[in-house]
Amino acid sequence: MNLRDFYKSLSFLLGKFSLELIPVNIATWGTADQSTLHDHWYAQNALDGKSNTCSCTTTQTNPWWKLDLMKTFSVNRVTITNRLYCCNSWINGAEIRIGNVSSNVFSNPVCAVVSTIPAGDTYSYSCHGMKGRYVSVNLPGTSKILTFCDVGVYVIFPDNLATGRTVTQSSTFGYWSADHAIDFNPGLTNAWSSCSSTIVQTNPWWRVDLSYIYRVSRVVITNILDCCAERINGAEIRIGHSLENNGNNNPICAVISSIPAGVSSTYICNNMEGRYVNLFIPGYSKYLTLCEVEVYGEGVIKQADLVFWENNGFTEVEIWLFMLQSALAEQGFSDETLQWSQPPEQEVMRKEARETTRIK
Repeated sequence: MNLRDFYKSLSFLLGKFSLELIPVNIATWGTADQSTLHDHWYAQNALDGKSNTCSCTTTQTNPWWKLDLMKTFSVNRVTITNRLYCCNSWINGAEIRIGNVSSNVFSNPVCAVVSTIPAGDTYSYSCHGMKGRYVSVNLPGTSKILTFCDVGVYVIFPDNLATGRTVTQSSTFGYWSADHAIDFNPGLTNAWSSCSSTIVQTNPWWRVDLSYIYRVSRVVITNILDCCAERINGAEIRIGHSLENNGNNNPICAVISSIPAGVSSTYICNNMEGRYVNLFIPGYSKYLTLCEVEVYGEGVIKQADLVFWENNGFTEVEIWLFMLQSALAEQGFSDETLQWSQPPEQEVMRKEARETTRIK
């Protein structure tokens, strides 16, 4: 492997090991509704994570329960927890649907049909990335009651470089901490628990440390929905290697003129290199409020670093293993030891010599 090929392979591997592949339950990010209400068995009960509080309709034709996720997601799987103490057969035959039609849940595509779920059990249904804003459970037929105790909707976010990184901001307003801007939750409900915000101040800023140098292709910013959408106006996206002035002197990728309330806007950064991504609003008496920041790009290893290592006696393979192990450690695999295994060169030469002797 020459230095150029090694450089490309290593950049690829670092990019791969930076991915976040853990499914995230986004059900609580939305709001629930159902066709009818039996007593106090509210639709929202199926989102509280408790097996003893359940949703339930009255007896009717084609009862349904619907979750509005507030925006479109690619759904990996849906889980349903059945009632424990009675009526566990009432879920039999229910259809799980995912789509973007709100007015008629029966027109959205079917992910799965529930044959049966034992009392108190949780079953998982694969939806293979079906896209939709609405997840519904409906029970076809007459004189039906639809009841269950918990729903999970799982999504995989595979490419966001900001995931799990170290974040900070110039100040914090109440519970609106910096890490809320990288929690996957776009904050379209309960913004106080899923968005970040500074206090009112001069030149507020927010920063994510990507841990490695990346070529950043784009940054996606989600604005707050329920108030204060204008607080993002004039924010500068800055990307670079320096922490001078808290990173706010790094080169500018884009300036945000405005983002409509609750909308995610994408800003193209044309592979700007940097370890730090800042959001910075210059001026007096400013807030900086962010509901989600996503960073996309690929890993970079500097050619100068490789030359330095080679000049100090490291082989390409040793450098490759060192950097790959560092990438693994960053993802929590610190107990793994990588080794290069190949036949000893001397032994190979002896074998070739023996083969030559036989031919003669």
